Order: sequence, then C-alpha cells, then structure tokens
Amino acid sequence: MGLTSQSLEYTVIVLAVASVAATVWLWPRLSRRGVGPVLGRLGAIAVTQLSIVCALALAVNTNFEFYGNWDELLGNNDKAPVSVSQGGGQYASVGNMKGGLIQPAGPQGLDRVSGLPKGPPNQVGKVESVRIIGRRTRAINPGFVYLPPQYFQQQYRRQRFPVMVVISGYPGGIMNLAQHLQVPQNAGKLISQGRMQPTVIVMVRPTIAPPRDTECVDVPGGPQAETFFTKDLPDAMKATYRVGHDPSAWGAFGYSSGGTCSLQLAMRNPKVYTSAVSLSGDYAIKDDLTTGSLFGPGPEGAKREREHDLLWRMKHLPAPQISALVASSRKGEADYGATMNFLHAAKSPMTVDSIILPQGSHQFTTWRREVVPALEWQSQQLTFPQDTQAVSPPRKPAPGKGGASGPQTGPSKSPAPTDDKGRRRVEAERPRG
Repeated sequence: MGLTSQSLEYTVIVLAVASVAATVWLWPRLSRRGVGPVLGRLGAIAVTQLSIVCALALAVNTNFEFYGNWDELLGNNDKAPVSVSQGGGQYASVGNMKGGLIQPAGPQGLDRVSGLPKGPPNQVGKVESVRIIGRRTRAINPGFVYLPPQYFQQQYRRQRFPVMVVISGYPGGIMNLAQHLQVPQNAGKLISQGRMQPTVIVMVRPTIAPPRDTECVDVPGGPQAETFFTKDLPDAMKATYRVGHDPSAWGAFGYSSGGTCSLQLAMRNPKVYTSAVSLSGDYAIKDDLTTGSLFGPGPEGAKREREHDLLWRMKHLPAPQISALVASSRKGEADYGATMNFLHAAKSPMTVDSIILPQGSHQFTTWRREVVPALEWQSQQLTFPQDTQAVSPPRKPAPGKGGASGPQTGPSKSPAPTDDKGRRRVEAERPRG
C-alpha cells in the first residue's frame, strides 16, 4: 500500500480503534498487582498511543504531502542518472515515457478527488498522476498533469500547447490544488465554455526537499529549487508532452507560498516564465524555522536575500518584461499593505493587475473565489504556440469523436476595469450561496 493511499489510511485508523477497544476490554484483567499485569498495562498504553499517533501522522501527511511515498520517508531517493526521452506514437502520453524525466506514479491521492474528467480523453480531457525527475537537481517531485480534450483530438495532433505551472502552498501539496482549489476541474469548465484557451497544466508543490520549505530558492550547498522550476521542470515537460518551447507560452500560478514562488520565478527568470499569478503570496523571502538558512552567511548571503526581495528589485533593477496578477483582501489578509506597495512600484515594461477583495482571509474559501478569474487572466497572457511537432500518420478518427475545427486561441481580451491610476483590476466571482 502506498504511503498516501486511502487503503493504508483506513487500515491504520481501524487498527488504532481496535487497540483502544482491546485496551478497554483487557484493562480489568491487567488491573491486578504483580510484574506481569504492570508490564501488560504499560504495553497496552504504548500500543494504543503508538497506533493513535501513527493514524494522526498518516492523516496529516496525506493532507499536506510532506512525503509522497515510502522511499521519501525512509530517505531512499533514486539518484541514478536519467535520460531525456522523446514521445512516440500519435499522442504523446506519460504512459509510454518509462525511463524518461516524467514517469507514471500511483494515485497520490487523486483517487479521492471528485469532479475529475471521466470519459474519453478527446471529449473531457485527462489528469495524469506523475513523478517529475530533475536531471540537474536530482530532485524527484510528485505532480498532476491536466491535458485538455484538444490535446487528444485529431485536429491538434501536431499542435503544441501553452503551459501553466501551478504551485501549491506550504505546508501542502498537489492534492490541495486538485481537491480544494479544483484547478483541473475549473480549467476544464472554462475551456469548454470558450473562456480559456486549451492549456496543459502541471500541478506541483513548492518544496523539492520535504519537509524543508525550499521557497523556490537555490540554497548554497543545498537543494536547488529555483533550478528545478526554471530548468528541470520545463525540460521534463517539453520532453514528454506537446507543449510550447517559447517563454511566451509559459506561466507560473500559485497561492500562498506557491504565489510567492510564482512571482519570484517570473521576475527572476523572464526568459522562462512570462506571466505570474500570486494569490496571497509574499513579496520577499525570509529564513524561518521551516526554511532553515536559504541564502547562506556573510555579505554574499545578504546579497542573495536582497535579490529575492521583489520590492527591492522593482526599485533598483530594470523591470522584467512580464505580466503579473496579484490578489489580496483589504480586510483579513496580512499582505494587503505589501500588495499595494507592489502595485504602486510596478513600472514598464512589466504590467501588474490585481484582484482586491473587500474582505477575505488566508484560506481556500478566499482562493476559491479568485481561482476562476485568475485562470482566465493567465490564459489571456499566454501565447498559443505556433510551432508544431511532427508525428506519425494519424489514424482515422472514430465517428462522433472529432473536435474543434482549429486551434482556439482563447477569448478576445476586452478592456478591464481600471482604477484612478490606470492599473487594471480583475473581478473575482461573487461567492455562491
């Protein structure tokens, strides 16, 4: 049974309940005097406590995904060299990429998520559970990949697609993106309604060395998280799926720590990501108990930390040619003041839009209001790739399974509401009662 599987979680919970029941049942017999009964009581208490702690630890790990599998928990990470494989067949899919940089994985909790595509992929799309292998960093990260229906349709058999790299918060994991934020479910609905262009979405967590919070930073002498997100992940996606190779087709998207990562990745690497969405993200990265030392000691460490302060970059460095969307709430969000400072500091050629709610908080209730307009916004920033990929001669499609007549480049971009200084605002959907 996998570390995050439902069967293991239920089994451990049943064992915990059984140990408590057995302790209650046997306690009268163990209440007598003597060495045997005393040892029996100690043993019963130890077994009961251990089973309860294991059940709680497993539930917390399943929810937050500190460890995705037994090898991660035991430190048995695969460090063997890997190779880049090119997909074959009519439709490239992770299923035939064994030995590549993206490999099939177990459910990783995906079997507990409702509302995912069910049916023929060329009609409803598909979500794949994978593990992503860093060729440079040697990191092995869990991920989900959403492929839109068009990816499997005959008309698009040579077409590459734009990419959104969606990053969860910390502590947290890819399950939160699928279950609580419902990224693939919302994207599927928006694409079917013509409000979002067909897009490949890869969902990942912000850390590459759990349980440490690496904050998408290349740590001196430690995990190279920024390298993973800017080199390893794009290389793996391009080697496995039909996705755009030009930076204009790539965007980063995240909430909380994932939003912090998204802004950092785009502003520091505009030749990799040309747009970023940050829902309740921070604008500077600081060391804390979960991160350890991210930047190293001395003047060099101080310099690296300063360069991860986005307001400092706005003031002292040329603005990157990217577009960004930031979201916060006037009441209830600690980052509201920093968000307004970031908006005021924005300068050409960088453009910054915003979702500012009257009231919200740092939780999924708020982010669920923001995710749909944020997905629409980023879709409008990404260029549908014009390059194509050669494939083998297509097979004759089955009757009734055709798709659209050509690439949909998404809805036309209409003028957005502006404030008194000309900054655009993106309207969040009203919560539905």
